[in-house]
Amino acid sequence: MYDNYYCFAFRFLATEDSYKTIAFSYRVGVATVAMIVREVCEAIWNQLQPIHVPEPTQEMWRQIENGFCKRWQFPNCIGALDGKHVLIQAPPCSGSTFFNYKKTFSIVLLALVDYLYCFTFVDIGSYGSNSDSGIFRNSTLCRKMQNKTLAIPDDKPLIVDDQPCPHVIVGDEGCPLMNKLMRPYPGSDLDDAKRIYNYRLSRARRISENAFGILANRWRMYHRKLPLSPGNVDCVVKASIVLHNMLCGENEVGAHRADVDNMKKDIHDGVLRPLRREGHRPRETAIEVREKFKSYFVSPPGAVSWQIDACFGHAN
Repeated sequence: MYDNYYCFAFRFLATEDSYKTIAFSYRVGVATVAMIVREVCEAIWNQLQPIHVPEPTQEMWRQIENGFCKRWQFPNCIGALDGKHVLIQAPPCSGSTFFNYKKTFSIVLLALVDYLYCFTFVDIGSYGSNSDSGIFRNSTLCRKMQNKTLAIPDDKPLIVDDQPCPHVIVGDEGCPLMNKLMRPYPGSDLDDAKRIYNYRLSRARRISENAFGILANRWRMYHRKLPLSPGNVDCVVKASIVLHNMLCGENEVGAHRADVDNMKKDIHDGVLRPLRREGHRPRETAIEVREKFKSYFVSPPGAVSWQIDACFGHAN
């Protein structure tokens, strides 16, 4: 019987089966299945989170930065940030709290992803009606960044003998521009250097979208509306995150799990439901950091051979 406990949880996570379907298959009550799934998911997170989703140390940050530099040609990057709306049934008496811009009900999974599609930080449970900036600013990750308790390595120059540059997280247009959080230049009327910067940042940032796509294709509960309370949704999402990291490896992610994208055969998957975009007023120091990255990407040490073709369509 205890073996069935794990079957209940993994079947719920890995398929689109409901509690009722699982209960019918094993001849048990729906409430029993719900209780077992929650208990197993809590045990998975409590036992495996310290091993597979630990808070990064300074050495781990350096390894992540080195991976982004070598694999995605974005130096000083320690993660890609994005959010995913996890669809749920409207909780009783919740009004429009969970109602998002897609006109569905959801909670938000905000995640920081490393260069190998593993999750390094997750913040689960924000209301679907909240904006990107509000979700990020209220997250544990943002508070740790502001309190300088993330053990992020000291600044280092992008070019030898140049001025030190902060280690940064890369995000999309919905993220605020901060000293340690880079976003694209807004608008479409951009000069060549800004377009190249946006391409290089997007190339590193979409790792988070890829990770969400792999997560959703592996744990197919994300393909449907979850008939769970917000607390139970947090529980099953945490379990899927830690199991994703446990299964993920450098040689494990293959073309069979995602689409193949353009010039450098980068993995890309569009499963992510994007969050709402909005404008922000960045600080001057954050603007200076972004300008430093822009200058680096068009300089001889920082340019890559295919960026002109990718940005301006000169490929043969």
